[in-house]
Amino acid sequence: MSEVSVLVAGASIAGPALAHWLRRRGAQVTVVERAPGLRPGGQAVDARGVAKEVIRRMGLDAAVRAACTDTAGAYTVDVDGNVLETYRADDHGGDGFIAEIEILRGDLSQVLYDDTRAGVEYVFGDRIAELSQDADGVDVTFVSGVRRRFDLVVGADGLHSSLRAMVFGPRERFVRHLGLVLAFYSVPNEFGLDRWFIEYQDKESARSAGLRPIRDATQAMAMFAFPAADFDVDHRDVEEQKRLLRERMGGLGWSTPRILAHLDDTPDFYLDQVAQVVMDRWSNGRVGLIGDAAFCSSPMSGAGTGLALVGAYLLAGELAAAGWDPEAGFAGYEARMRSFVEANQEIGRLHAHSRAVPQPDPEPDAGPSPEPDMDALMALVDRALNGIELPDYTGVPDFGASESSARA
Repeated sequence: MSEVSVLVAGASIAGPALAHWLRRRGAQVTVVERAPGLRPGGQAVDARGVAKEVIRRMGLDAAVRAACTDTAGAYTVDVDGNVLETYRADDHGGDGFIAEIEILRGDLSQVLYDDTRAGVEYVFGDRIAELSQDADGVDVTFVSGVRRRFDLVVGADGLHSSLRAMVFGPRERFVRHLGLVLAFYSVPNEFGLDRWFIEYQDKESARSAGLRPIRDATQAMAMFAFPAADFDVDHRDVEEQKRLLRERMGGLGWSTPRILAHLDDTPDFYLDQVAQVVMDRWSNGRVGLIGDAAFCSSPMSGAGTGLALVGAYLLAGELAAAGWDPEAGFAGYEARMRSFVEANQEIGRLHAHSRAVPQPDPEPDAGPSPEPDMDALMALVDRALNGIELPDYTGVPDFGASESSARA
């Protein structure tokens, strides 16, 4: 058959990762991104467990590690800065609280873009306005007025996916708020940060503030979290988001006032709800979803990037193995991913609940808290890290694989 054409909406992580594998499998790929260019900075994202193998198969292990934050570990501190707990990046084989592979979202996006831009068409500053599909393809009209036809369309446009709303229904049907709001932005490193992430948690109010080192030692990444039973701030209204953050962080203590003092000067402010996307299916005809658009597990799972990378490998592989038949390809992708997604979403819910609910000190006469089922929890963690098979897709075309990604 002639070369299949695929439109991918979104150029953060899931989109360029999918573009890598689609191109490797022989497809002609176009990535459309509504922003005028790649978005810098953002929160630190992690690759754990099986996601590290996907990076190796992409031939990007060295490039990703070279762009990592090089965080040595993490301290939790009290309001006076005294260390309470210590976590190291090599704990649990590099898959612990601080992952061995930790990289700013924008830096990983840049690595993936640099890897794919020679063989993939990128269109920035545009987005899908409408589409219609038939048995043979998808007609797409862009906001710019350009009209094109593709064999397949995949939404990789995040939690607030406009493609998902266009094809599957309103966001309220799929997005589940987990009771927390997170904010991230870069600040000058006037705090003496040196390869260690520092976090202060106020258990009484369930609020937290943190500072994360990045490769540029003159800068640091500020992080805030606070509970919110609901969230109705426009995710594009930055000024209202900053007002909300100042209001909710008032009186927190520790280094919070100094961090907030840089709020109006930062170039990369981000604030959004902690939420998950739960869907019965991730495809409709010739249109599919991947990454946060399909199965956001929330930042509290620590797995969003891993799900995007693994999903990209499997979606491209299953479509190619099915001869680019959308029904069979999407079905294979969903069957392989579903249990893995559910395990990571369960961890995200558990972690969000533990952080969103204020934890008062126990009453003096209260009995001991019930012990958690650690065997069940560890089994869940193992399933979330490694509980998915990565087929070799023997016999499926693999064009342009580098030596470092060749499978043994």
